Amino acid sequence: MAITDWPVDERPREKLLSRGAQSLSDAELLAIFLRVGVRGKTAVDLARDLLQGFGSLRQLFDADAQNFCAVQGMGEAKYVQLQAVLEMSRRYLAEKMQRGDPLSDPDAVRFYLTARLRDYRFEVFACLFLDNRHRVIQYEELFRGTIDGASVHPREVVRRALHHNAAAVIFAHNHPSGVAEPSQADERITRKLQDALCLIDVRVLDHFVIGDHVVSFAERGLL
Repeated sequence: MAITDWPVDERPREKLLSRGAQSLSDAELLAIFLRVGVRGKTAVDLARDLLQGFGSLRQLFDADAQNFCAVQGMGEAKYVQLQAVLEMSRRYLAEKMQRGDPLSDPDAVRFYLTARLRDYRFEVFACLFLDNRHRVIQYEELFRGTIDGASVHPREVVRRALHHNAAAVIFAHNHPSGVAEPSQADERITRKLQDALCLIDVRVLDHFVIGDHVVSFAERGLL
């Protein structure tokens, strides 16, 4: 049965318009993106097959072009469209976060940092440099590799903070394993960075660990 033959309130587009995007399942949202199905399958059927085949919406988004395009009904055009949607989402989150004080909208900061860092297959240490009103000056990815005292250099963080004339910073790094629990190495390097930045009157407001969920050092009382 074609989607156009479904009851109106069950069709994904109409359902989104009447109830909001949050009311749709992953498959229904993906079906709106796909627009059409393939022979013998509606867009919703195809979306369900994609989610089952890749394992989840996130794993579908993480798929490379070769694996994505190998699926019946997909191709380079759809892959390019999907990547464009993901990048627009990242830029939307960045703009939303930069419009005001990140501390007044902590969810925007979490969503933005998660979008930027979660899907790396290696550890990345990043920093948000803030002015004296806690507005974002710049986001920078500073170090790559294992996050420990050997790979994160306080002098380089201090140098970048001075370059941006920052008054405060928010750190973030990802755990590719998906386990966001801070390690002892994470705590040690955060203390070293705090001590170094204190010498130039730059405050460390938080350090987020990004995995399948997000852990805040500030909320844990680790700062």
